Amino acid sequence: QLQLVESGGGLVQPGGSLRLSCAASGFTLNYYSIGWFRQAPGKEREGVLCISRSASTTTYTDSVKGRFTISRDNAKNTVYLQMNNLNPEDTAIYYCAATAWGAGCPQTSIPYRTWGQGTQVAVSS
Repeated sequence: QLQLVESGGGLVQPGGSLRLSCAASGFTLNYYSIGWFRQAPGKEREGVLCISRSASTTTYTDSVKGRFTISRDNAKNTVYLQMNNLNPEDTAIYYCAATAWGAGCPQTSIPYRTWGQGTQVAVSS
């Protein structure tokens, strides 16, 4: 059974940092592109970042540029989302997802077929 499990969410003050993890079981992550998505209350889900099989990255939303980075550790079968300088607008449930895309990352969430259950991130003073 293919599974993704996110962890690392929590409550953090504005300006703080969190690192989210996306661990895979039942399959090997290095054959997949992995995306991070988020959904805030009352809003549609949006893409955040993606890392391809070759470790190239794609930023889906400009609001995280310079603050969030994505990386992968194939030996640990895990992808990370490092989030710095968090602000209240980053409050959301964060999901990771996998796609057997070709080169690079897809432009939409449609090709992502395996999703995690999400981890809550709350940014508040």
